[in-house]
Amino acid sequence: MSRKAMERMGRSAGVPPDWTSVLAVIAHPDDASFGLGAILDAFVFAGVRVDVLCLTHGEAWTLEGAPGDLAALRGAELASAADVLGPERAKLEDLPDGTLGEVGQSKLVAKVIAKVDTCLPDGLLVFDTEVAEGRLDHVAATSAGMLAAESLELPVLGWALSERVAARLGKEFGSRFTSTPVDEIDLRVTVERARQRVASRQLGDPAVPGGARWRRLELLADTNSLRWLRPPGHPATGT
Repeated sequence: MSRKAMERMGRSAGVPPDWTSVLAVIAHPDDASFGLGAILDAFVFAGVRVDVLCLTHGEAWTLEGAPGDLAALRGAELASAADVLGPERAKLEDLPDGTLGEVGQSKLVAKVIAKVDTCLPDGLLVFDTEVAEGRLDHVAATSAGMLAAESLELPVLGWALSERVAARLGKEFGSRFTSTPVDEIDLRVTVERARQRVASRQLGDPAVPGGARWRRLELLADTNSLRWLRPPGHPATGT
């Protein structure tokens, strides 16, 4: 292993970066609970103001046997999960789920900038994801966050799944999971999973024992990995 990789592995923190406020930019309501839930909870526990911008209602994800309007149900899930995880302030946009990347980059970026103007975060939190089937909405949300942060000169942290966890999930469930190489992980934050598990139960498609979602939480244990997608102090392009 390279010296750089060893140095990165040595970086850990009981709490996230020393921010007073953070804005999470996500594509779907469940991203704030199952996906980023533990790290958002860690921010809240550290006294950080947490805002969430969710770009869709997640209406394209079918919930078998779920009564009523799916978009409304997803919105209720986001609110319920936020109540469990702490005093988050969530804004739910009404952009099309499943085709978020077709909306137009400038419109998505404008949504992020408008939210930034209201909550004035010290940095953004997004998913560190790659272009892959089933993740295109996540890619669009992350891209919008990155471009907005570039214009506003804000740092961006990406939630990352380690290669070890991704490989184990792939072996057990036969699916490919996006991961981040160990030498690209910048922070390992100690988290509490209990509230995240409770929040995930608010979802119409919750993480349940025996499923891939639940197993992912088990493998992650009490640690979340983060990568600087735009480090603090990074100048805007062309400056």
